Amino acid sequence: MSSVVRVELGERAYDVRVGAGALSSLASHLAQVLGSAPQRALLVIDEGIPAPAVERVVLHLEGAGITLTQARVNPTERVKSLETYERLLASAAEARLERNDPVIALGGGIVGDLAGFVAATYRRGVPVIQCPSTLLSMVDASVGGKTGVNLSASLGGRQRLLKNFVGAFHQPRLVVADTDMLASLEPRVFRAGLGECVKHAMIAGSEDLLAWTESSADAILAHDPDALAQLVGKSVTLKARVVAGDERETAADGGRALLNLGHTFAHAIETLGGVRKRGSDDPGLQHGEAVSIGLVAALAAGEKLAMVDGSLTRRVVALLDRLGLPTGAQGLPPAAELMGAMIDDKKTVGGRLRLIVPTGVGQARVVQDPEPGAVRAGLAAIGAP
Repeated sequence: MSSVVRVELGERAYDVRVGAGALSSLASHLAQVLGSAPQRALLVIDEGIPAPAVERVVLHLEGAGITLTQARVNPTERVKSLETYERLLASAAEARLERNDPVIALGGGIVGDLAGFVAATYRRGVPVIQCPSTLLSMVDASVGGKTGVNLSASLGGRQRLLKNFVGAFHQPRLVVADTDMLASLEPRVFRAGLGECVKHAMIAGSEDLLAWTESSADAILAHDPDALAQLVGKSVTLKARVVAGDERETAADGGRALLNLGHTFAHAIETLGGVRKRGSDDPGLQHGEAVSIGLVAALAAGEKLAMVDGSLTRRVVALLDRLGLPTGAQGLPPAAELMGAMIDDKKTVGGRLRLIVPTGVGQARVVQDPEPGAVRAGLAAIGAP
């Protein structure tokens, strides 16, 4: 099963091609979207992708006459830095990329964000082609044009890693989500991507996507090809609709901001040392795991604000459990410290916290400056002392 989702942005509209084997026709699609076959390209490669999968893409592109310069990235939040960005910029210059030569991101969300930011700024902008290799990047990071790196800064006497504080909006010219790539993922990495899928179901505007995810959970976990293609296609369709309506997150009534459901909590905990899933010895948190925990916190905050019924919390927690996703963390610092970290999130406005809070099945809204008690309730629900 394959599909093409159009992200409608006027002259900057682009396709997201979803399906098994989609990368096998990448070169021909490049010629279509760029107007002619590129002579050169910078291929930014996620070190976590198995060598045979990378080799297939390299041979395919070189076979089409494209001279590739390869740059490899170890996809960690610490590596998603200005230093790595500068190294990749130098690679683009050394490759002698010109204005129509693309940067191609082959990897997860960190690689896509880095490659996109390089493309946005090298020679004031060259094309970027997103070829996501993880479920999380297929359903979220590769679509929408957000690019950037993290920033290390001292805030309140403590060195903090500020997520995505430096970046630019730079829409891709093409996204190719080859679901065959998902077979190479470690189970934990695959499951982490499901956290973003559940988030999409919680803001989809109706019950349909949440109900479909619940009914398809077993097939998804079994890596059924049709179920995976539908999962990615449905999430991409939702995100494309949101991005088309509010590309730069300026809508007063929610818009693209709703895609941050769970993320203010997640960003506060995922870069902390010593934090891990509740009841697990697995080190650290994957981004999608932090989002899963953040969804539970957002639901608890919504209950405290009397904006959502506890039945939805129970339903979502049951789905997260079924998908093997965490609903709490251990090793968290006190709630007061986490609330300070949440204020430092880039989504704050005028120094005031902004939360996305579920209000019903498939529904959420923005809450400006929520009551501290609601935030503490959310943190307590995920294990903060």
